[in-house]
Amino acid sequence: MTTTTSAAAPAASKAATRRGAPRRGVANHGRLTPWLFLAPYLVLFLTFVIAPVILGGWISLHQWDYTLPGKPFVGLQNYQDLFDPSSITFGTFWNSMQATAIFTLASVPLLLVVPLMVALVMNQKFPGRNLFRAAYFAPYVLGVAVVAVLWRYLLDRNIGLINTYLGNLGLPDDIPWLSSVPEAWVALVGVTVWWTLGYNAVIYLAGLQDIPRELYEAATVDGANKWQQFWNVTFPGLRPVLSFITMITIIASANMFGQAYLMTTGGPGRETRTAIYEITQTGLRNFQMGSAAAMSYVLTLFLMLLSVVVFWLFRERKA
Repeated sequence: MTTTTSAAAPAASKAATRRGAPRRGVANHGRLTPWLFLAPYLVLFLTFVIAPVILGGWISLHQWDYTLPGKPFVGLQNYQDLFDPSSITFGTFWNSMQATAIFTLASVPLLLVVPLMVALVMNQKFPGRNLFRAAYFAPYVLGVAVVAVLWRYLLDRNIGLINTYLGNLGLPDDIPWLSSVPEAWVALVGVTVWWTLGYNAVIYLAGLQDIPRELYEAATVDGANKWQQFWNVTFPGLRPVLSFITMITIIASANMFGQAYLMTTGGPGRETRTAIYEITQTGLRNFQMGSAAAMSYVLTLFLMLLSVVVFWLFRERKA
């Protein structure tokens, strides 16, 4: 009797389903339901990402001065000027690209290595660990204007505390941190590393905590020292995190603007005027929005190519 009843139950359930009984889950909703949930994000994405990309491309094909009514179509002339040594924009643009390359090459290795070292220390157990974690991350919550103005006074050649402390230690105390190169690059890179290393360190720390402890125990049993454990356990475990940090750090460094604008004003001369700085000056100060848009797309192309290289370097390699 019991066997007959239990066998009939699934059959009755299937029959009720076939008769149109309501089912729980996504099947009750229409096909448009997921799109309705995505709609707010899609509206923002289309408005603030896709539309500006299309509009910027259209502007780059025009001699676009937003103070004048006429905006004549010039085709690819703005792009050609960037690669024509006889044009006015050629020298200034590529000098700014060189400044961007200098800053990126100087800052990215430090922002990869120093935060990793900090994260390795913060991953250990010691009294006050959470306090130290908060202290290293604290500068990142400050805005670029606060950081730049603060360090502009600290690095001032005449009244800055940095030169004062150097003088107290018997070192040169008349260093032009913000008005000469390479001192200006040292200042910009140092301030940027101090400001942003906490963000990268937190991401590294999250990656370190995801590595199973059993791998370190197995490596210890096999006789691996600390360096061997780092190279064979920690580094492979951090490969996805390292790829992400490398990419976002390169993009952030290539888009550096606030530090140079507020600390060195692009000087001395145009030595620290980065590509974003030059694009801003060309578009908003000189009213040449077409040339500025073309510059931004050339910079974007370089970053895209660099992204492909980074992803290729950090790709999973089959043994």
